[in-house]
Amino acid sequence: MGGRAVAGVAVARILAIANQKGGVGKTTTALSLAGALALAGRRVLVMDLDPHGCASAHLGVFPEGLAASAADLFLAQEAGQAPWDKVIRQPGSGLFDLAPSCPRLADLDLDLKDRKGKGIVLRQALESGPGYDHVLLDCPPHTGVVLVNALVAADLLIIPIQTDFLALHGVRHLFDTMRALNRVLPRPIAYRALATMFDRRAKACLRVLALLRDKFGERMFQTVIGLDTKFREASAAGKVVQELAPDCRGAGEYARLAEEVAAL
Repeated sequence: MGGRAVAGVAVARILAIANQKGGVGKTTTALSLAGALALAGRRVLVMDLDPHGCASAHLGVFPEGLAASAADLFLAQEAGQAPWDKVIRQPGSGLFDLAPSCPRLADLDLDLKDRKGKGIVLRQALESGPGYDHVLLDCPPHTGVVLVNALVAADLLIIPIQTDFLALHGVRHLFDTMRALNRVLPRPIAYRALATMFDRRAKACLRVLALLRDKFGERMFQTVIGLDTKFREASAAGKVVQELAPDCRGAGEYARLAEEVAAL
């Protein structure tokens, strides 16, 4: 599954990472997968679309010091006017670029309420934006215009699901949103589930993993992301796991996930 083409020109493959339940490894997946894709030679942009800005804060980028943020890409009146040059940052070692979050993203439902075509603003901005092989969208946890834009723009939706029984309920809200969008989109939203925070010692985790594989079948990644303290240490250090501990188990798992994503 490659990216789209616009006027015969290849554009980035858009990967949305979303789950409407928090604490399932969404931001860890966005950043760690971005790091793995970058190390595989891809040009990668992470867009932090969550008003809470966890991905941005993880990389040491905070709204107080920004001239522009991801919100400004939505607020541009024309796609060609999206201020990419002001928005994009190169945090840390520069493995990948970042379009940082700011609290203004939470106001976009109101800001865009009268905007014609408000559900395709992000897709149009990306089509007119700088060249990347992959753009990863770290989505907000709630339904609204930003999540809708991300799902509409995405070539593939990645749904991190914690291997915990309670986490299964959070997926229902996301699928309700997807079903509503699929009624009006020209093609259904393509998606894959990703098992995260897996503890191979816990029988409950093993049971949930079996349930996920039964439910999603071929729409589930073979890669399973286990618990690894290096993720937490990387966040504290303002790095992605590949920078902090390139040989750790978590880095290896996201490398395998990157291979699966590239093969789709």
